[in-house]
Amino acid sequence: MLVGRTKETGALEDILAAVRDGLSGALVLHGEAGIGKTALLDWAAGKAGDMQLARVAGLETEMDLGHAGLHQLLVPFLDGLDRLPAPQQAALQTAFGLVAGPLPDRFQVGLAVLTLLTDAAAGRPVLCVVDDAQWLDRASAEVLGFVARRLLADRVGMLFAVRDGEERTLVFDGLPELPVGGLADDEARELLAVSTGGAVDPRVGERIVDETAGNPLALVEFGAELTAGELSGAVPLTGPLRFGGRLEELYLSRVRALPADAQTLLLVVAADQLGDAAKVWRAAGQLGIGPEAATLPAGERLVAWTPGLRFRHPLMRSVVYYGAPSWARWRVHKALAAASDPERDPDRRAWHLSQAVPGPDEEVAAELERSAGRACGRGGWASSAAFLERSAELTPDARRRARRLVDAAEAKLAAGETSAARALLDRAAPDLTDPLANAQARRLEGDILFAAGEPATATSVLLEAARMIEPHDARQARNTLLEAFAAQFVSERAAGTAEVLQAQRSVPRITGSQATAGDLLLDGFAAMAERRYTAGSGLLREAVAAVTGGHPMPDDAPQRFLAFRLAAAELYDDSAWREVAGRWVERARDRSALPAMVAGLGFQAHSQLAEGRFAAAEATIAEARALAEAMGHRIYANGLANAELEVLAWRGHEADARSLATRLLRAMADTGSGRGILRVHKALAALELGLRNYQEALRHALKTVACQPLLSYESRPELLIEAAIRCGARTAATAAMEAVAPRWLACQTPWSLGLLARCQALLADDDHAEAGYRLSIERLRQCQVPPELARSHLLYGEWLRRQRRRRGAREQLRTAYELFGTLGMEAFAHRARTELRATGEHTVTRGGGTPDALTPQEAQIARLAAEGATNQQIASQLFISASTVDYHLRKVFRKLDVTSRVRLAHILGERGTATG
Repeated sequence: MLVGRTKETGALEDILAAVRDGLSGALVLHGEAGIGKTALLDWAAGKAGDMQLARVAGLETEMDLGHAGLHQLLVPFLDGLDRLPAPQQAALQTAFGLVAGPLPDRFQVGLAVLTLLTDAAAGRPVLCVVDDAQWLDRASAEVLGFVARRLLADRVGMLFAVRDGEERTLVFDGLPELPVGGLADDEARELLAVSTGGAVDPRVGERIVDETAGNPLALVEFGAELTAGELSGAVPLTGPLRFGGRLEELYLSRVRALPADAQTLLLVVAADQLGDAAKVWRAAGQLGIGPEAATLPAGERLVAWTPGLRFRHPLMRSVVYYGAPSWARWRVHKALAAASDPERDPDRRAWHLSQAVPGPDEEVAAELERSAGRACGRGGWASSAAFLERSAELTPDARRRARRLVDAAEAKLAAGETSAARALLDRAAPDLTDPLANAQARRLEGDILFAAGEPATATSVLLEAARMIEPHDARQARNTLLEAFAAQFVSERAAGTAEVLQAQRSVPRITGSQATAGDLLLDGFAAMAERRYTAGSGLLREAVAAVTGGHPMPDDAPQRFLAFRLAAAELYDDSAWREVAGRWVERARDRSALPAMVAGLGFQAHSQLAEGRFAAAEATIAEARALAEAMGHRIYANGLANAELEVLAWRGHEADARSLATRLLRAMADTGSGRGILRVHKALAALELGLRNYQEALRHALKTVACQPLLSYESRPELLIEAAIRCGARTAATAAMEAVAPRWLACQTPWSLGLLARCQALLADDDHAEAGYRLSIERLRQCQVPPELARSHLLYGEWLRRQRRRRGAREQLRTAYELFGTLGMEAFAHRARTELRATGEHTVTRGGGTPDALTPQEAQIARLAAEGATNQQIASQLFISASTVDYHLRKVFRKLDVTSRVRLAHILGERGTATG
């Protein structure tokens, strides 16, 4: 019986109504133990008789077997597995251990689950109910959180119940929440009366309600224990009431009142992870326990035997398991290990064996290590870490134990659990006596610090690790230095670059055929820092060439990828930038390397921004932010916000850009975030140039120079040169030109040479400027950076107008105006239109422009549909359901007033967004 809860049941009814109406909904109920979350889920399930119901409950256990909870939840829908697209089918089968295979893409697993549920919902709505979600294995929780965020028009509801204060609930952050508190006094008294089956003295009831704070479980359980005298008030209630921690004692007393065989049977159920009745009874048989042990009424109050084995309250499982003596737990786990199939279920068998030994056991530890390897093969990094951590605990040899703890820390880091990784590394430290092993652990510490959002500290640690590694392995030391270089770049400490490059000079160089792309990058950046631009550009070009044109990509370390991103940008090679970004994201998806994927998406967004594909950049930033938040990786927050600011600035969205810039500068003021501040001023310089606020543009551009960046692309000196010339600050423009010209010339790419020619034209006298503008346009037509091409047309047109050559000026300004318009660069388009009118042209017209009414996701879906992708193909690429794609496309058609994909492609092509 559910008492009260009008607000809570109303929220649940809203979810059910949305699902019935063809939409979807997710809700996370959270509160303390016993507060009534399970009862609310039961109520919702009872109201969903017209839906397909799938339920699972997390189990508090020391084991983290990847995707176990997800597998249980999806059992009702697995007959649709064969109808999934091949990549999704393979990913889900591998994740569930149904087939052997390579590491499944985490996103493909999520998309497979999304497709499986939405396909099932096409016939009848689906309601997924997940109780005690805080105890789900991490892989299952992450996938379910991923799916819940991508439901829209799918007829699927998802309800989660989580206990307050549990770290794992972070994966559900951002989903709609419903806090569940204690019952109101009147409702609590009503529930107490129902649970006692009779009248309760008002004073007794008042005390119980007051001391239980309306906790329904405490009310029910304590009420059931009261004697008639206590209920009537004839027998006074002395001492504290039995709830909260004492509620566990009450449960434990009920368990200990059972016969020994019944207690042991309950312990077998508690020690099993899946509620597998067949295995429980096989294990019970090993212990000499028969079915009669399950028939006691007192036992049935504690556990439900059908249809699946489960305790009637989650607290009971913990009480049964941890209330038993250790020798009894060892005995039960040994029986469960014997009842587990070594071929079909080797990992659970290994886990039970590990819980059946009282002390170190190398044979069992080695078996757990093998299970860790299998877990990695399934993409279960958290499972791998759990196996390795327990393996280390059972390892007799101290050095081997330390190595396994370090491996566990690496797995935790890959799973996105940085604090747990750090704790494991700390445990390993005392026994890392081998110098190289100690140095490698120090390098891992640097990687953990980087992922945890402490890049400045990470830089120092990685530098120290490189010095420790160098006497043993020069190649590994150089790789560590490259990671330190990338970390310091993110840390935005100007002094950090000098430290890294000084360390680089002390490590032996690796040249010739032995040099890797990483070696070339490190030496190339060092050469650029020493102003040996021709040599540096050559090394960077060779490094980038090593990972383009079909060559294999480097490992998944985000710092390593960041180094390639910096090299490609510094070379002003748009095609290499685009290829490296695209291939990196694709590879990261394939390997389920989430940190690498977020870094890759950020890089891809900047590439799209440079190419004027602003809608695509916004969608990419949104995807990267969602993934970073899901992982809890703060390291990417500022970079993504700065990328968003640059999109707003170049599009000329003045109010939004200024607001975001103010927030970012305020947030960075106390952190010394040099590079972040540089990027804010760089974006504002672009905004002010578009708005023709040249003095403000110069002020911001000069601040980018003050940060003294190592790499020219980061400071965009062409903005400073243009602003300075417009303000008559020729000295500043000349100084900037002298600094950057050798770099641009060394790159020898159409982009860099086009910028060089344009800036030379800005500085040239009237007799020599025109050749520079024409050469700039010629060069920039050879690459895919339309914003820069449009700006060269604009500047050339402005120069021609000042020379009173109106016909030529009109031609250039009209071209600039149309380009800016199709790209959606509103401020620059207005600047071009103003200049064009000054030439005497008053018939300027332009189409409706970029469809800004579309959200980033709508724009991305529209672009893919215009390129000919089917709904299913779009869904697979964007990790949403096909019905959600259809829902968004219908909105796109209404907003753009089109009725077919052919017309959509035509409209987007006209407005320059088909490639955006």
